[in-house]
Amino acid sequence: MSARLTVGLLFGGASVEHEVSVASARGVARGLDPGRFECIPIGVTGDGRWLPPEASRAILGGSEARVERPAGGGDDRLVVDPGGGGLLLLSGRDPARPVPLDVLFPVLHGWGGEDGRLQGAMDLAGIPCVGAGVLGSALGMDKAVAKTIFGARGLPVGPWIAFSHEDYRSAPAEIERRLASSLGFPVFVKPSNGGSSVGITKVGGPDGLEAAIDAAFDCDLKVIAEAAIDGQEVECAVLGNDRPEASIPGEIEPSREFYDYAAKYLDGTSRLRIPAAIPAATAETVRRIAVEAFLALDLAGMARVDFFVERPTGKVLLNEANTLPGFTGISMYPKLWEASGLPYPELLDRLVRLALDEASSVRKRATRLRA
Repeated sequence: MSARLTVGLLFGGASVEHEVSVASARGVARGLDPGRFECIPIGVTGDGRWLPPEASRAILGGSEARVERPAGGGDDRLVVDPGGGGLLLLSGRDPARPVPLDVLFPVLHGWGGEDGRLQGAMDLAGIPCVGAGVLGSALGMDKAVAKTIFGARGLPVGPWIAFSHEDYRSAPAEIERRLASSLGFPVFVKPSNGGSSVGITKVGGPDGLEAAIDAAFDCDLKVIAEAAIDGQEVECAVLGNDRPEASIPGEIEPSREFYDYAAKYLDGTSRLRIPAAIPAATAETVRRIAVEAFLALDLAGMARVDFFVERPTGKVLLNEANTLPGFTGISMYPKLWEASGLPYPELLDRLVRLALDEASSVRKRATRLRA
C-alpha cells in the first residue's frame, strides 16, 4: 500500500441503530491511518438519502447524534450506479460526477446496513465492501435462521423458538402457551432481525409476554424467544476470510439486569473484562466455536460472536454472530483485538485488505464462470 487507498465510510441509515452507527463512524474515522487511507465519509439520513462527503464530514466533525440534511444544502446526494459504475454525486442541474472509491467501509448497523441489502448494491456497483457479503450478512442478521444453521452444524445453542407476526396474530394464546412450556421463565423476547439489544425484553412470567412480543414486533415481523441462561456473557472477535482467526475472549459485566441498549451505549457503566474470567480450556472452546460459527454462516472480514458460559456447568452456548460489530469507544470488537496484540489502526488496515482480497477472489470466480 504505497499509494493511499480511498475508503468510503458509510454511516447513519434508516435503522433504529442510527445513533450507534454515527458513534462507530467517528471511531473509524479517527482510527484510519491518514498516511495509508483517504477517508471519504458518507452519511445516510433516516429516510435513506446518501449525503455528499462535505456535508458528511461536517457531521463527523461535530457532535450531532444523527445524520440530517444540512439547512440550505439543496438536493445534493450520492447514488449507486449499477453495472460497475460505483457512486455518482448528483448536484442540481450539474452533470453527475463519479466519486471514486477503492473500498467501502460500512458501519450501518441493523436494517439496510448489515442484512445484505447494502452488500448487494455494492456488488452491482463494483465496489469492494468491508465485512460479510450478501449471503453471510443476511444469515447473520436473522437470529432464527442463524440458530437453525448453528444447530444443523452441531454447534451448541440454548433453547429457543421463533414465530412470525402472522402466526402470532392468528393464534396468540397458543404461541404464548408453547413459548412458556418450551422455554419456561425468565425468557428473552427480541426481534429476529436486529441488534444492539433494541426491542429486547426480559420477561419473568406469562403476564409480561404480550407487551414484550408487541415491543419486538415494533422492530421486526419475526420474533425470537430464548430461554434465559444463567451464565457469563462472553464475546469473541473473528477476523479473516477463508482462514479466520479468533481473538482472546472477553466478558460483559452489565450494569443493568441484562446488557441492553442503554447499558451498551448510553450509561457507559457496563464493564468489559478482557480476558474473560473463564478457564483456559473454556476460552479455547469459545475461540474454536467462534471460528466454526463464522464459517457456518459464510462470513468474511469480521464478526463478533457472542456466547454464554453456563453456571455452574461451564457449558459453552453459542448465542449469535454480529457481522458489523460496533466501533465506538466502548465497543468490544476492537478492544478484543487490541488485547490480542492488534492495535486499532492495524485492525482497520487488515479489514480493508481482507475486503480487497475477497473482492478479487469473487471477480476471479465470476470470470471463470463466464469463460
